[in-house]
Amino acid sequence: MSKNSWNHWWPVLAVLGSVTALGVGTSLAKQLFPLVGAQGTSALRVGFAALMLVCIWRPWRWSLNRQQALALLSFGVALGGMNLMFYMALRDIPFGIAVAIEFSGPLAVAIYYSRRAVDFVWLALAIVGLALILPFGANAASLQLSPVGIACAVGAAICWALYIVLGRRLGNIPSGQAVSLGLLCAAFVVVPFGVAEAGAKLLTPSILLFGIMVAAISSALPYTLEMMALRRLPPATFGIALATEPAIAAFMGMMLLSENLTLMQWAAIACIMAAAMGSAISRPSSKAAKPESSAAA
Repeated sequence: MSKNSWNHWWPVLAVLGSVTALGVGTSLAKQLFPLVGAQGTSALRVGFAALMLVCIWRPWRWSLNRQQALALLSFGVALGGMNLMFYMALRDIPFGIAVAIEFSGPLAVAIYYSRRAVDFVWLALAIVGLALILPFGANAASLQLSPVGIACAVGAAICWALYIVLGRRLGNIPSGQAVSLGLLCAAFVVVPFGVAEAGAKLLTPSILLFGIMVAAISSALPYTLEMMALRRLPPATFGIALATEPAIAAFMGMMLLSENLTLMQWAAIACIMAAAMGSAISRPSSKAAKPESSAAA
């Protein structure tokens, strides 16, 4: 492979590596559920990820005014809610299904901010995908998906949409400071739920070590890879690569968690991926903002 070809492809591979690391880390995290519950696992992941990023970025080097602090606080609350609700969804429904439903959040934001006719095509695809997943009518008995799990995934999607909208208000804050302090605020939201769920079990040495590994694989590594790729990829290319996340999550769930999906559920994931890819491809370059990172999810 030539140097030019490598320079063209490695940022795409970095995004795919990020999505894969997120899938592996989340699959490993789900193995902690029997020990500390979904809330406890989320607390370990978010808490340790926040500590890692604070140590890496040292956000105290920059000062904040009151308006910036409030913006960061609201951003962090949305980020914490997204992580907590997503892990609670994983407790009751398959990984790939949870990611597909959660993906509707950023997709809805992208379509809302772009009023072109073609976006209604992507919206229709996403609706078809969700209709194939959600247990409505005759599908309810055959799909056997937990209503609580579905509700938590929808909640995670709403929080991801808020995370994107609120994140756009942080443009004048250095990215390292924003993500580290935002995740620290998220930890203050999530950790109390984890303590209430698992209590002193969270301090078990083996669980702490496993939590550090999960935080590194599902947060620190994906975030680093995506930040490297974002500087070198057009928004559409980044969005297309990121849209593979539901399929990779479903594959990881199948390989690592023995979560087998039905043909209808795979079709639903394909529809939502196609909607996300189509939205990324057709987005006008002059108005395109960089797609939101998946590493926080």
